[in-house]
Amino acid sequence: MTDGQPRSSKNPAGANKALAAALKDAGCSYASLALRVNELGRNQGVDTAYDKASVTRWLQGQQPRGTAPQLIAAVLSERLGRELSPADLGFAPEPQRPVAGRALVYGDDVAETLHILAELGSADISRRGLPGTVPFVAGALTAPQRDWLLWLLDHQDAPREEVPADGGPVEQVHAMIGMFDRMDNHYGGGGVRTSIVHYLSTEVIPMLRRRGTAAPVRRRLFAAAARLAAMAGWSSYDAGEYGLAQRYMVQGLRLCAEGLDRVLGGQILAGLSHLATCLGRPDEGVALARAGLATAKGAGSPLGLMRLYAMSARGHAAQGRAAEATEALRLAERHLEASRGAEQESAWVRYLDHHYLQAESALCFRDLGLGAQAERTASESLRANADRRRRQAISRSVLATAHLQQNRLDEAIGAATEALDTLGSVHSERSVQALRDFRARLRPVRHEPLVREFERRSLPVLGTAA
Repeated sequence: MTDGQPRSSKNPAGANKALAAALKDAGCSYASLALRVNELGRNQGVDTAYDKASVTRWLQGQQPRGTAPQLIAAVLSERLGRELSPADLGFAPEPQRPVAGRALVYGDDVAETLHILAELGSADISRRGLPGTVPFVAGALTAPQRDWLLWLLDHQDAPREEVPADGGPVEQVHAMIGMFDRMDNHYGGGGVRTSIVHYLSTEVIPMLRRRGTAAPVRRRLFAAAARLAAMAGWSSYDAGEYGLAQRYMVQGLRLCAEGLDRVLGGQILAGLSHLATCLGRPDEGVALARAGLATAKGAGSPLGLMRLYAMSARGHAAQGRAAEATEALRLAERHLEASRGAEQESAWVRYLDHHYLQAESALCFRDLGLGAQAERTASESLRANADRRRRQAISRSVLATAHLQQNRLDEAIGAATEALDTLGSVHSERSVQALRDFRARLRPVRHEPLVREFERRSLPVLGTAA
C-alpha cells in the first residue's frame, strides 16, 4: 500500500461508532492518528500514506485492508493505556503477518512489542501459529542493532533511578528470575524454557499494561521483563530453538530501552552475538559484540564489558583471527580485574567470574587449534564449575578436542565419554553441539576401534553423524 487509499469493504452498519468513541476517549485528532499509523507501518515494513481523509472514511464505515486495523488498534491502545483489538474498534480482523515475522522487528511502539511477546509466547507454548521450525534469520540482525544504537545516542544521559526493594512487583519478578537462573544452570535451558515463557506472557506482560504504576517502578519492571525475554531467548537457544531465541532476544532488547538499562542491553547483545557465532555467522557475532560494547561502556559494569570482549574473541576465533581474538581476551581479562566484586555490579552480571572467562577462552583456543592452551583452560573450568552441569558438559567436550588436537586419542575419547554421561542430566542443545563438534573431528581416525565404540554409544544422544 502506498497511496493511503487501499481497497476497502463497507461496514453494513454504517458509521463506525466504536472507532469514534475510542478517538474521543483518547483525545486523538484525525491527523495524529493517521501519522502514527503511518509510523508504525513503516517500522513493520509496510509503506502507508494515510491522512485525515482516510480516518474520515474509516469513521464512515470503510475498513482498510491489510494490517491497518491492527495498526489503528495499536495506536489507540498506546494512547488509552489499555489493550484494544480491531474488533473493539468496529473492524473485522483480517489475517495478520505471522508473529514469527513480526517478532524479528525492533519496533518503535512498545505496546506492540508487548503484544508481539504475548502472542509469541502463546504460540510457542501451544505450538499453534508457528512453523514447525522457526528459522534463524541472520539478515534480520542488522536492523535491531541500528535501531538500538540510534536509541542509545538519544539516551546517553538518561537517569538510572533506583527504587528500593519493597516487596512489590519488582522484587517478586526478580525472585522468579533468580529461581529460573538456578534451574537453568543446573538442568539446562530445555528444562526451564516453557516456565520462563509462560511467566513472562501471563504474569509480567499484564503488569506492564496496567495504568497508574509509578514511573521508576515501571522502568524497573520493564528491565526485569527484558531480562525474562532474554532468558526465554537463551533457554530457547539451549533447547535448539534458534529462531525463537533470536526473536525473544530482539523483543527483549526493545523492552530494555523502556527500562533505560544499558548494562542489560549490552548483555542481550552479547547473547545475540553468541547465537550468531555458534550458528555460523561469526562476522555478525563480532558486530553484535561491538554494539554491546558501545552500549555498556560508561555504564559502570566491568563484568558486563568482560563478557562482551569474550564474545568478540569467540567471533574472531571462529574466523581464525588469532591476533584479534587474543587482544579481545586480553581486554576481557583487564575488565575482569577492574571489577570491584559481584556486589558492586548490576544484578544481571553477578554470575560472571574468572571461571566464565576460562570456559569461553577454552572455546576460543579450541577454534584456533591451540590444543595445549585449550586443555589448560578447559581443565581449570571443570575444576571450578562442579555444580554447573551444562558448563561441565561443554568444557569436557572442549577438553576432548584439546586432547585430540595433541594426538592423544585415548584421553580424548575418555573425556568425550564423560561429557556424554553428563548429558544424561542436562537438557542443553548447546552441550550436545559441543560434543558433535568433537565427533566431527574424529573422522580422520574413524577406523580406530575406540572411535567406533564411542560413535556407537553416542548415537542415541548425538544422532547420526552428518
